[in-house]
Amino acid sequence: MEERGTMLAPSSAPIPEQGWQTTGATGSLQNLKKFNSQDFRELRALCLSQGLLFEDATFPAHISSIGPSLLPEEKLWQIQWKRPTELQRNPHLIMDEVSRFDIMQGEIGDCWMLAALGSLTLRKQFLENVLPKDQGFQDDYAGIFHFRFWQYGEWVDVVIDDRLPFLNGRYLSVHPRTSNEFWPSLLEKAYAKLRGSYQNLNGGYLSDALVDLTGGVQVQFSLKDPPPDLEEILKAADKSRCLMGCSTSGQMRNIELRNGIVQGHAYTVTGAVKVPYKNGWKHIVRIWNPWGHGEWKGPWSDDSPQWDRVEPKYREALLRNKDDGEFWMSCENFQEQFSWLYICNNTPTFLDFGDEHYTTWSLNSYTSLWSPGLPTRRNRYSQAGAASTNPQYFFRVLDHNPKTYNVAISLMQKHAEHVQDEKNLKIGFFITTENSRVLKQIFIRSRDVSSYFILSPGTYAIVPAATADQEFKFLLRIFIKSQDYNENSNSPTGSVLPMDVSRQNQDSSYKALFLRYAKQGSTIDALQLQQLLNEVILQDEMTSLGGRFSFDSCRGILALMDLNSNGRLTLQEFGSLWRSLTKYMDIFSKEDRNRSGFLDVAELKNAIQAAGLATSGQLLRLMTLRYGDAAGRVGFSDFVCCMLRLDTMSHAFQNLAEGGSQISMTAMEWLTLVMYT
Repeated sequence: MEERGTMLAPSSAPIPEQGWQTTGATGSLQNLKKFNSQDFRELRALCLSQGLLFEDATFPAHISSIGPSLLPEEKLWQIQWKRPTELQRNPHLIMDEVSRFDIMQGEIGDCWMLAALGSLTLRKQFLENVLPKDQGFQDDYAGIFHFRFWQYGEWVDVVIDDRLPFLNGRYLSVHPRTSNEFWPSLLEKAYAKLRGSYQNLNGGYLSDALVDLTGGVQVQFSLKDPPPDLEEILKAADKSRCLMGCSTSGQMRNIELRNGIVQGHAYTVTGAVKVPYKNGWKHIVRIWNPWGHGEWKGPWSDDSPQWDRVEPKYREALLRNKDDGEFWMSCENFQEQFSWLYICNNTPTFLDFGDEHYTTWSLNSYTSLWSPGLPTRRNRYSQAGAASTNPQYFFRVLDHNPKTYNVAISLMQKHAEHVQDEKNLKIGFFITTENSRVLKQIFIRSRDVSSYFILSPGTYAIVPAATADQEFKFLLRIFIKSQDYNENSNSPTGSVLPMDVSRQNQDSSYKALFLRYAKQGSTIDALQLQQLLNEVILQDEMTSLGGRFSFDSCRGILALMDLNSNGRLTLQEFGSLWRSLTKYMDIFSKEDRNRSGFLDVAELKNAIQAAGLATSGQLLRLMTLRYGDAAGRVGFSDFVCCMLRLDTMSHAFQNLAEGGSQISMTAMEWLTLVMYT
């Protein structure tokens, strides 16, 4: 289905007035929110113990799960539900590995979701989040499966039974190219359950599906009025492993033109490269049709003469001459034949082109409730009053290159369960300067309003709003780019913490953070510190794997850093803590070489030594016993608590020794005692 929207024109460490944290105790990949309160492992264990196959009462094998309007009533009653074990003698969830070529769209018009799914298969870093490996038809099979989707700041685990709908012996839903491979059909069923019914997949928004499968930020580009650097954006997106899709316009859906392009249809963008052609270079784009067949017949298609002018090594690497729905076309033809391009990643890496240095993106997220009663319509806003009468979220831009985008903003409205896209409010936001002058304003009737800007250094505010007098919950995400000035850096572009910037930027960053969480006060307490650490530090996927900062651990951190012993941290004390966090983050990331989010005993020893502190075998054992998990591994939050205590107690011993105090134990004995008590 064609994606509806409006092109957002490019141009332009927030401080919320109110809001609640988006990464809560539940809703992370480590602690999933259970859809309909169904626990996969508990339900599977129960079915196995009783020798039964799971039947999902919350999404039954009934026309209520199909939806009343998807088919004529007489056909609805002809629907049959069959398990893969009834269809195949040896069914598999996955054969070999997951591929876009496993997917062939069925009777339901969910090309928008399947185009996003096709892109997901190319990005293993996202695929593993959606498709858990702890299931299948061979071991512990009980007719139950589960899949994960991102919904408004939370990862949700959706449990299903494996009964699939058939009409006249044919799949109603997506069907696999290999007859005994069932991951596409089962994943689609889980998404239908999340959305309320299969009918609710019959037409939708490719941009929504990309976000639901990744938790990332998406931006859409009009190909009828493309940005001048479209080719560079495509190459940067492909290089940084973004998900990409595109769509055609057309009032009549699924009408195939003579040139092979389908009108009113969504596709996956699977590649973008520059190849030597004739006496120059040619930008070409690779696209895949979720039908699993039906390809472009023009220049750069499978049998086109253009490939004869390409060197064999390039042709052999790029061209796959099969009727599998995938084809190449020139960037010019791409802009002519398609209407919209959608790009999605966990950070807006598709904007990282033309940079001389590696760049990093910081993220701040806020979820809150917008209520009518304040001015809402754009004609009610004055430039001076827009920021003063509505909730504001402040952020600071430190780095600026007039040729590259440095800010991306995403505002998402949160629907009640199973509300369709037609119910979207027209929402948007204002960007204001420090003197409350409205710099930019964007309003669209869409679930997700996202855009990207070039902003000069300074402090800005985001003001979310709606054009209707109707209350809505929203998720606001602000991405800010900063340059990595380490010329020897070989790390790829990716999501990192705001602390991973230059020292000057760190100082500005921690001051803005302190003011934000102190609610403009002069100190922060343990609860505010906990919120800050979990929302800011644990935004990074690697640091979040080892668990969150508990309230007790934050009280312990505060006690170590609170020089005034009043149970609160001043800005100066928080600055010392922030510099320690910066150091420990750097050490942790270097020692966690397998990116597991944990340090084993050997890695912990190296980390302690890298921090310039002494240790022993006995001390290491005690530290892993106190701060480690059952396997003796230490996550980042526990690593911080451990290192702060070790560092503080090491200095305390030195101060006692230098002050002439009589100490009847060695430094290591002292540390062993205080680290375990």
